[in-house]
Order: sequence, then structure tokens, then C-alpha cells
Amino acid sequence: MSAVEKNWQTTRATIRERSKFMFDNDLFSDVKFVVPKAVGETESKEVISVHKLVLSFSSPVFEAMFYGELAETGDSIELPDCEYESPLEFFRYMYSDEVILSGSNVMGVLYLAKKYMVPSLTDKCTEYLQNNLHPSNVLSILPSAEKYEEKNLVDQCWEVIDIKTEEVVKSDGFSTIERSLLEAVVMRDTLTIEEIELFKAVDLWATKKCEKQGLTADGVTKRRILGEVIEGIRFPTMKPEDFANVVLDSEILRKKEIISVVKSQNSATKIPVGFPETKRSGSVKRVQRCCRFDSLSNFGCRYDENRRDAICFSVDKDIELRGVCFIGSENNTYRVDLEILDTSNKTRLVSYSGFFTSKLLQCEKYIYHGFEVLFDKKIILAENTTYWLCAKISGPESLCGGGGLSSVKCGDVMFRFFESSYTFGGSVNGCALK
Repeated sequence: MSAVEKNWQTTRATIRERSKFMFDNDLFSDVKFVVPKAVGETESKEVISVHKLVLSFSSPVFEAMFYGELAETGDSIELPDCEYESPLEFFRYMYSDEVILSGSNVMGVLYLAKKYMVPSLTDKCTEYLQNNLHPSNVLSILPSAEKYEEKNLVDQCWEVIDIKTEEVVKSDGFSTIERSLLEAVVMRDTLTIEEIELFKAVDLWATKKCEKQGLTADGVTKRRILGEVIEGIRFPTMKPEDFANVVLDSEILRKKEIISVVKSQNSATKIPVGFPETKRSGSVKRVQRCCRFDSLSNFGCRYDENRRDAICFSVDKDIELRGVCFIGSENNTYRVDLEILDTSNKTRLVSYSGFFTSKLLQCEKYIYHGFEVLFDKKIILAENTTYWLCAKISGPESLCGGGGLSSVKCGDVMFRFFESSYTFGGSVNGCALK
């Protein structure tokens, strides 16, 4: 600096204030870091003036660099592996315990905090990233989080990917991820996405890779680029029309694979088809089961196929209804005809029939024998809207629910239950929701 404020020490009452004044200041500086700075399409170099003693107070790496047996003797150090904004904030933290993080500099600051062993700054960076995770940036953050072994951040990244899968795979960054990360995503059972939408994203990823490499994006080339990634796509779970109209047109699958998937979809064969044959479970952390009974009664409940049981209910915020759970009895099979109506406009949201075998289920209050009726399509329930759920069930005698509640808090959602024009017995235990 060309001029120094006279008696600057007397106007700054604390060590922290005086230390902040020394940041990027030529006064007493005994070493300079030279870093690249991009301006448009051109790149220049900027100099950041620092003090060896201050840096050594915060970093054992700098202590060894400046005062160790092989100490640096020059007064200038090149730092070519990060842009100017990141080291500037990194050094600001050394002088003041303050850092101005942004989307453009946080990864660079995290890199420097790890490189020079400043764990308190690492924590600030990971906290910033956790608070700003979004489907649009999670795929760019995850590789660095794994590289730096930041487990909590890694777990949170995967949670975003599981819960917001469709937004993640449709983000601009998806087409640029490494194949190893693509494979890790595709192999996850906990993704929340229709399989055909995941395949479309994978197909687009392969197309973009072909374009980048100057290759023709035909089926054979895309298959070669994808390699084992394609083995994680659950083709047998797709709707036949989606498989025919989208997957076949991509020409990624081989003839034998196509035949085996078609046979599997039509139940013509039970031999392995080479692809996972069960639907993805979805994000377990966001799926909760709302139990409206305090207890189970040993008194038998008789399911009569000529009787319909029903109940009305509402929720206090928008949710996705994943299905309904029923109480049953051990190792027995039941037929269920289920309807859900929006009473405000008489719209039928669900009309579902099928046979279900009871198994052990668990809610937060007890374990019971029952069966789940899970829906194939997304059912969105609006807040403060009354819905009518009606079930006609036939099958063996069952246990009954006891102590039915008129309102139940499930996670951060309040369920309220109302009487219906039909008598609703002890059959419906609750609902699994996301």
C-alpha cells in the first residue's frame, strides 16, 4: 500500500480489529501469494499480501512451510490451482474469523481449508453447502464432498437425490457428471422417480457424451458409452407402452434383452431378464405411516364383501399419498376394492382392486399383521380438503383397531378423521404417505 493511516493501532480497540486491518495489506507483509484471476476470456494474476506469522497461527501446514526445516525462503508463492476469489476469502478468515461464502467460491475455499488443515473453516464451508443444497447443484457438490470425506454432507446430497430425483436428473448439470456417479445414481433403490423418466435422463446423458466426443449418437454407440450403467435400469417395471415408445426407439437394448423384457412384462417367463425386476422403494426417510389407532383389539373383525367401510379425512398441508394399510391376520389373503374421492368436486383420485397377502407391518405404536395397498401413480392431497376413502374387503377374520383418534400428527402433517355416511369398522389402520 502506498500510504498507511497514521496511528492506525489507536483507532482499533481490539486485536481482531487490528488483525482485520492487516488483511491483504503491504504493511509488515513478508510473503505474497500470486493467484490467477479470470476476467471474461482473459486471465491475469493478482497478488495477495500476507504475513507468515498470522497464517501459521491458524494452519500447521503454513507453520511447516514458513518455519519448518524446509521453510520457504522466497517472498512470492504461486497458487495456480484456484481462482482469486477463493484464496482471498480463505486468507480473510485467517485474519478475522470471517468469510464471505458464495456459490462461486465455496468449493475453492473448502479445497484450501482441507489443503492447509483449517477444520473450523471446513465446517463453515460444509454448513454453507448443506444449507444451500438444491437439485440443480447437488451433483456438482457430491463429488467434492466424497473426495474430502465429509460424510454428513455426502449423506445430505444423497437424500436430496433420493427425494428430488426427477428434478435432479432434469437439471443442467446431470448431463455433465462422470459415468461413475451416473452409475451410482442409477443403482440406488431409494430414488423417487418413474423408471421411464430415469431412462430418458440416462439416454440424454449418453447422447450428450456422444456429441462431446464427436460421435454419432446411435444406439450402439450410446450403449458402449453407458456400459454397466444400463444394467441398473429397471426395464421390467416400466409400462409396456413406455417401453415400446421410448426404450425401443432409443435402440440401446439388444434384441435378446428386448425379448426377455417383453416376456417378463407379459408374465410369459420367470427366468432372470438381466435387469432389476422390482420397483424402486423411493426415499424411505420421507415416507411415513400415519396410525390412527392407539391399540389393536383381539375381537375378530369380519370382512364382508357386501359391506363397504368408509371414512373421511383431511391434511393440513399438501402431501403425496403413497397407499393405505389394512389390518389382517397372519398369512391370509384378502381382496380389496378401494376408492378415494375429493369431496369438494366429487373427483375420483383412486380406484384400485387386487388381492393382497398379509405380512408383518410396523407403525410407531405396535407391530401387526396387515397388508399395504400401494398406488402406481402419484396421488397429491391438497391441504384442508376433505377426502372420502371407501374400501370393500373380503377375506378371513381379522383383528380390529381400538382407540381410534380424530386427529393424528404424522411428521409435520396433521391428519384429521371424520365420520362418513358408511360405517367404517376397524379395518383401515392408517396410510403410508410421503
